[in-house]
Amino acid sequence: MKGNMNNMMKQMQKMQKKMMKAQDELHEMSFEASAGGSMVTVRANGKKEITDVEIKEEVVDPDDIEMLQDLILAATNDVLTQIDDKTNDTMGQFTKGMNMPGMF
Repeated sequence: MKGNMNNMMKQMQKMQKKMMKAQDELHEMSFEASAGGSMVTVRANGKKEITDVEIKEEVVDPDDIEMLQDLILAATNDVLTQIDDKTNDTMGQFTKGMNMPGMF
């Protein structure tokens, strides 16, 4: 029984190292989303940190600030969704078959 437990612990440690490596790789990735036909582009890293916002000059209309705000929100929400999807796909491989609620 003890040998079996040691083996299981080694397997868990290996899996933990793989998870940490996968998470580090995710954090280094870049994500990008655009709205309004690329009038607004938002870039972020895998840590959900916005790294760049690009706004085309022609979309800046002082009489329609609301449209610009909507485009920024749409692009930002899209890029964050991409990060969540990639994170779930990548990290989900470690929890398949395990019944561990709240892991990712």
